[in-house]
Amino acid sequence: MARVLVIEDEQDLQKVLAYNLKQAGHEVLSALRGQGGLKLAREKSPDFVILDLMLPDLAGTEICKALKRDPRTKGIPVLMLTAKGEEIDRVVGFELGADDYVVKPFSVRELLLRIEAILRRSQGEAAAGQSFEFGLLRVDRDAHRVWVEGKEVELTALEFKLLTTLHDRGNRVQSRTVLLDDVWDIEAAVTTRTVDTHVKRLREKLGPAGDYIETVRGVGYRFAEQPEGAGP
Repeated sequence: MARVLVIEDEQDLQKVLAYNLKQAGHEVLSALRGQGGLKLAREKSPDFVILDLMLPDLAGTEICKALKRDPRTKGIPVLMLTAKGEEIDRVVGFELGADDYVVKPFSVRELLLRIEAILRRSQGEAAAGQSFEFGLLRVDRDAHRVWVEGKEVELTALEFKLLTTLHDRGNRVQSRTVLLDDVWDIEAAVTTRTVDTHVKRLREKLGPAGDYIETVRGVGYRFAEQPEGAGP
């Protein structure tokens, strides 16, 4: 179904992941070190990367940065594996462009569900084929690009999906639970607090256009009905 690159230095865990991914129908590429993983990503063009953050030669955060800087690999979804579960660690991971963040120990079944959800989301975005403009904001779905006041803004795949989902539903309020179901695709993946973290980060990246995403206290979020006069 997809070509998955696993960058993980624990050989036993790598074997478990490879076995379960193959059982799910995926092709698996494996690397025990960061540099080897980067080389495979650039040469083999995987559809998905599972990335351990604690590697012997290169930090997973640096690998993620390198993947997102390279035009050849910037569009590949990345799921981070780590023993660090504090909120600040998750935020840093998402800011670097990760699409999901899984704390060890974890359920292999849940991990596979998360991977499938991210792959479906990525495929859905590729199939959308529609652009739109709204006030200061311009979005090209085919190219997965966003501009604010003519200046391009770099969004992760998850942030892009969050933005387009809110926009497509116009002035209708979206609860955090609905956004979890429709943007993250599975309820077990994240908490409602993570929705708030992503919305905050998305607004910051959009700058003046961030005001188009309105907070409805006690309910959730909605996209402004009109570009002018949109408030927080």
